[in-house]
Amino acid sequence: MYAVLPYPAIDPVLVHIGPLSLRWYAISYIAGILLGWWYLLRLIADSRLWKGPPFNGKPPATRDQIGDLIVWVTLGVILGGRLGFVLLYGTLYCGLFHGPTCGDLPQVYLDNPLKIFAAWEGGMSFHGGLLGVAIAIVWFARRNKLNMLSLGDLAAAAAPIGLFFGRIANFINGELWGKITDVPWAMVFPAAEPHGVPRHPSQLYEAAMEGLLLFLILRFAMYRFQIQSRPGQVLAWFLVGYGVFRFMAEFFRDSESKLFGWFSMGMFLSLPMWAAAAFLFWWAYRKPAKPA
Repeated sequence: MYAVLPYPAIDPVLVHIGPLSLRWYAISYIAGILLGWWYLLRLIADSRLWKGPPFNGKPPATRDQIGDLIVWVTLGVILGGRLGFVLLYGTLYCGLFHGPTCGDLPQVYLDNPLKIFAAWEGGMSFHGGLLGVAIAIVWFARRNKLNMLSLGDLAAAAAPIGLFFGRIANFINGELWGKITDVPWAMVFPAAEPHGVPRHPSQLYEAAMEGLLLFLILRFAMYRFQIQSRPGQVLAWFLVGYGVFRFMAEFFRDSESKLFGWFSMGMFLSLPMWAAAAFLFWWAYRKPAKPA
């Protein structure tokens, strides 16, 4: 007999307005974007973070520029997240490995290309969203003659906020559940098969690690060690931290995208993140620090 915690069956739809419905998933995106915006404004207003070289009292962007950047980052998250899911999971993974949740993918996208943009039907990729945000930041920095690595640092510092709310939304939706277990805090997810079997609430593990813990690590490192003084280092620590926590979470998550054995697509996609972090660390430390 398993000891389980009751799964709080929350309706994924917060409210119906005529033919439209407002979902918790949409609320999580809105909350993550608005709180991330607020946090970035707090960061650039804090003179302690920008008092030394290379900033010398001037933050990487103004309040108005941060507001404009949020618009482009939001587009990068949505378009990149959706296209990343379609290309990485719906096409590449399902086309090669035919996982248990693939169904008729990728044939569905070939028969009806408009399905590629149907994000409301589910299917977003963090790694695709990350690439979309990177493209948005590079474009915005070049257009406004700003340091793209410092903008990347700011975005990385706020990203765990959105990750936290996104994983909470996954939990509310009863999706991306964990592996079968007998731990005392296991839960029975209604949509999981086989039915009635307790599983790890892996969405909450990821919310705690990728969201809360990663946020605190980056904030502590910025204030205690001033890692933002070498542009690209906050972003590098974010890539390392997210990659490690995602890799760990995959051991508890009932991954729908196994490549071979216990090694999943989520684990594999941590490898290029660590490679990019290594390059950013090298780039940040290739020259001695400038004296204050």
